[in-house]
Amino acid sequence: MQVILVSDVDKLGRAGDIVKVAPGYARNYLLPRKFALDANPANMKWVESRKKKILEQAAAVRTDAEGLAARIATLTIVISKQAGEEDKLYGSVTSSEIAEKIGEHGIEIDRRKIVLDEPIRRLGEFTVSVRLHADVEIAVRVNVVRAGQEASA
Repeated sequence: MQVILVSDVDKLGRAGDIVKVAPGYARNYLLPRKFALDANPANMKWVESRKKKILEQAAAVRTDAEGLAARIATLTIVISKQAGEEDKLYGSVTSSEIAEKIGEHGIEIDRRKIVLDEPIRRLGEFTVSVRLHADVEIAVRVNVVRAGQEASA
């Protein structure tokens, strides 16, 4: 089934693209969430007339993401966790915790935008990717310290 993307969809395409997807994916995900329109002649004509505005909106979203990335680049997140022998954590540091710590600096980030290649299960300093936009990804330093040592970090 062919659909016209109204907004950028990760790993599928950008706004204004005509893509071929499985009918169930279109019917159950893309169309109800208003991410896409059915690729019929009327919708294609409508998208062509709005393409300039869609591209301007996409550029504005990217500019906002780049501004947010500049603010995030200066941060070092300190997370205090209990740890056992050999600096192994009891549990792990999650993307929700990282998003919460970034939020304490006045920057709201959705936890799903934080990309953890593998769970953080040790004390130390780590680099975590934050994907703010399809073209904007920033690295954030996360310092995991033993509970009670937060002031010295």
